[in-house]
Amino acid sequence: MKILVVDDDLHIQRLYKEEFEEEGYEVVTASNGKDAIELFDSEAPDIVTLDILLPDVDGIRLLRQMKEKRPKVPIIMSTAYDYRDDFAVWASEAYIVKSSDLDELKSTIKKLLGRQ
Repeated sequence: MKILVVDDDLHIQRLYKEEFEEEGYEVVTASNGKDAIELFDSEAPDIVTLDILLPDVDGIRLLRQMKEKRPKVPIIMSTAYDYRDDFAVWASEAYIVKSSDLDELKSTIKKLLGRQ
């Protein structure tokens, strides 16, 4: 199973990559929308964690582009800010507020991939 981690914070990328690889996932990372959409097309991830605030594009716009290309791929919106009231994020399968405790994110990924 392959996870695409899209986040402009390199510390978050490293943390997620290490943690998810320990769980047995293959991990690819992108720090901007342009790289993310290219990796989404070329790597065909099974699931995506997507930051809302990216340097070159709004994560919600990227969510729409990914869903248009491959609507069945689960996308988890991940941000330090609470956007739950923004109806646009409802197109994602899950919404996680970033935390150093990755238990919620890990269990959400397992649930969405059917790996309970």
